[in-house]
Amino acid sequence: MNEIDAACICKALGDSNRLKILQMLGGKEKCACQLLEAFEITQPTLSHHMKVLCECGLVTVRREGKWMHYSLCRETFEQFSQYLLHVADGGQGDCV
Repeated sequence: MNEIDAACICKALGDSNRLKILQMLGGKEKCACQLLEAFEITQPTLSHHMKVLCECGLVTVRREGKWMHYSLCRETFEQFSQYLLHVADGGQGDCV
């Protein structure tokens, strides 16, 4: 992971609604309608948040009929975690 990818993820994590979405997706896939029920936001606003999370690779999406189903991309979380450890180590060693 490079600095640009890490910065994109940090920007995505800088919103409390997106952090809550990630918590809700922990462990299982959810339909957009299920996510929307947990917030006092409009569907376009949810779509914007999901676009940000998908673009940085934290969330994956699949379409089923007219519904969008979202899940966490664990690989991106692991790469970001390794990146942060690399930074904490002063940039020593390999960074994925």
